[in-house]
Amino acid sequence: MRPCQSSKCFLLRCTFLAIALLAAISAQSQSGLSGRDRQEIDDIAGRVLATTGAPSVSLAVVKDDQIAYLHAYGDARLDPHVPAQPEMRYSIGSISKQFTATAILLLAEEGKLALDYRVSRFLPTLTRANEVTIRQLLSHTSGYQDYWPQDYVPPFMLQPVTADKILDLWARKPLDFDPGTQWQYSNTNFVIAGLIVEKASGMPLLQFLRTRIFAPLNMQSVMNIDQDRLGDTDPTGYLRYALGPPRVAPKEGKGWLFAAGELAMPAQDLAKWDIAMLRQSLLKPASYREMQTAVVLKNGLGTEYGLGIDVKKLSGHRALIHGGEVSGFTANNIVLPDDHAAVVVLVNQDSSDAANDIAKQIANLLLLSNDAATTQELQRARAVFGDLQRGKIDRAIFTDNANSYFTDTVLQDFAASLAPLGTPLGFTQTEHEARGGMDFRRYTVKFSRQAVDIWMRTMPDGRIEQYQIMAKY
Repeated sequence: MRPCQSSKCFLLRCTFLAIALLAAISAQSQSGLSGRDRQEIDDIAGRVLATTGAPSVSLAVVKDDQIAYLHAYGDARLDPHVPAQPEMRYSIGSISKQFTATAILLLAEEGKLALDYRVSRFLPTLTRANEVTIRQLLSHTSGYQDYWPQDYVPPFMLQPVTADKILDLWARKPLDFDPGTQWQYSNTNFVIAGLIVEKASGMPLLQFLRTRIFAPLNMQSVMNIDQDRLGDTDPTGYLRYALGPPRVAPKEGKGWLFAAGELAMPAQDLAKWDIAMLRQSLLKPASYREMQTAVVLKNGLGTEYGLGIDVKKLSGHRALIHGGEVSGFTANNIVLPDDHAAVVVLVNQDSSDAANDIAKQIANLLLLSNDAATTQELQRARAVFGDLQRGKIDRAIFTDNANSYFTDTVLQDFAASLAPLGTPLGFTQTEHEARGGMDFRRYTVKFSRQAVDIWMRTMPDGRIEQYQIMAKY
């Protein structure tokens, strides 16, 4: 292809140069992470991009309630190659749901609605609207059927649609289950919630979000991709067919992402949102508790989902997590409220685990860096693993029970099965808890074609009581 000589291309080159200079200035001003941690983050991103083939990733790391690292890797555009930059906007997909949920909570604080109001107060013609609550919409326990369960864009979604048309087709039909009896992810819930925001506030949803959330948090670059495409200085979204090369992904028709996946922003803007969650600076503490408490079904089962956000445990720490996917883009956002940390990862390819893998590995890195004992135990677990690959152990660091477990036959089996795996590509702690007076830690060890789990239990005196390895499926 011939190089472009037009004035438009000249302006684009100048714009990308300006973005690169801003990125360099931003990187120089960041603090809070050691050089070793930054290098490990770079290595994590590089490894995952290499193994998944995703074109690019943009990430932000928050530590001690401040942005500690912003960086981008790979190509935002493949033809011609345009390097990714931290200031570029990526679609965040269903992470947008947190903002719709927050709009509802802000209106609840003003007394304009309540979480346990029935949907019929605002949209009386929806199926069983006098039974379904706003809380059930935000927690995916309403029974309204999802209008987009596919992981691609069906032909009908290339055409424009209205929110009311979506409700005609999916929320004015029989429910998939009785309200509050099951958890089932449904984008339809948030279309309904978005319309409730508009009716209760008297303004369009995006105007409310800009006025009440984006402006106060100085999130200056957010855009609504439900109505407009990303600009010439933003990444292109890609997809792959099976293991084929990246292809430019189609764009959903206008209206399909309303209130459920319509936002795009740089990683830095999403990090500002995370900092507000860590500091609880936008909502009242009671509202944050509502948002971040997992909803329980009528039969007592927990859902591990609050209001627009997953409520999980990561390496024994409370984690507020949500992924996002729209055509051409995936994202993952992890907030660690008890550790004052967060991780934002944005990728310009759909149907990919790259964003999730990078985010979780970085989150585990942050948790390790905050806990000297965890770091020490991780290093010891790695050393024992290396010894077992060679068919030996240091019996002085094991209890009598553990030493009786590691017979010559056991050591031979460990060596024969583990040595061929080679050097681990990743070694991360995934669980930590106390039981029976012992410290239990679970590790996942990744290789190029296999992963294994380690279950390690340690006595109060530091000796290892259990070290078992099993295949991870």
